[in-house]
Amino acid sequence: MPKNKPKIELYSYGIYSKWNNTSKELPKLKEITTKIPIEPEVEFGYVLKIKGAKGQLLDYEIHHPPFKDEDGSIMPPFEGQVLIHSNDWDFFLGDTVWEPYNDKAGEWILITKLQNKEIARKKFILYIP
Repeated sequence: MPKNKPKIELYSYGIYSKWNNTSKELPKLKEITTKIPIEPEVEFGYVLKIKGAKGQLLDYEIHHPPFKDEDGSIMPPFEGQVLIHSNDWDFFLGDTVWEPYNDKAGEWILITKLQNKEIARKKFILYIP
């Protein structure tokens, strides 16, 4: 008998409260938007609700404007993997900004994949108010 296909919902996106990635609690949505003002400690991204995918690996990518690391090299996109811990699981993918702020302005694209298939993509425009 074939497995049921996981159910995925892009539940919310925009500006969130500060996120503690060591906590099980997700950040709280403050505003639904794709236009993000660059301000200290602004947190932006999206929440996915995933059902029926326990034990699978979720891949994510965060594409950002070209800014440099401490060594002066252009930073590649941020990438990672997380294990889905339950059959009814919430996942926050997001980022924040840090100084210098001017090189963080521009287009940020957040992508999530399950079994090499894109399940979510959201583009955010970060700007200096």
